[in-house]
Amino acid sequence: MARKIPIVIADDHAVLRESLAALLDTQKDFEVVGKAGTGAETLEIVNQAHPEVLVLDLFMPGGDGFEVLRTLDRAGSRVASVVLTGSESEPDYVQVVRLGARGLVLKGEGPERLFAAIRAVANGELAFTEDIAQQVLNTMAGESREAPQQASSMRRLSERERQIAALVARGLKNKDIAQELKISENTVKRHLQSIFNKTGSRDRLELAVLALTEIGRAA
Repeated sequence: MARKIPIVIADDHAVLRESLAALLDTQKDFEVVGKAGTGAETLEIVNQAHPEVLVLDLFMPGGDGFEVLRTLDRAGSRVASVVLTGSESEPDYVQVVRLGARGLVLKGEGPERLFAAIRAVANGELAFTEDIAQQVLNTMAGESREAPQQASSMRRLSERERQIAALVARGLKNKDIAQELKISENTVKRHLQSIFNKTGSRDRLELAVLALTEIGRAA
């Protein structure tokens, strides 16, 4: 049998929560292992069920989505969070990314967008639309330019590694990077591991911010 991605859903609206669970259960590679209606309940269920992905509403009673992300980040949780929100606030987007969210889907978008986001973050990728990704990354990179020691780690990279880092900053996935550079996807993965080790980046998001910071300095 194909591996299933264990998912927890957190939303304070019961009808939406149950509808989301039914929707995700239509996908053969998804398994909803928990549902929560408050922030406190979300943390309890994540700790009990150990899902790979948390689909998280931002505005809930008993600890909102921001507090859930903050608590999970402090605890070193490995759950990949996809924020599902109706907010159109760029500060909200920046804050959830800083707090560890690895995907963001607007409630007005179609189900396929949510499915794709869940699969992406479960695979270690980021899942933001290009517009939102650029808003967030440009804001964070602009702030990072005040810290030259962060950008200096990019100088340790080989030319090929710098190319890959720049493509990560553009939001390309491993298979797209492989096609762009005419190398295998496994080679991309090996380069990325080396890049993470050299720069101290924990994930693709931190690497993208570093790469954009350097691009901005060179501009």
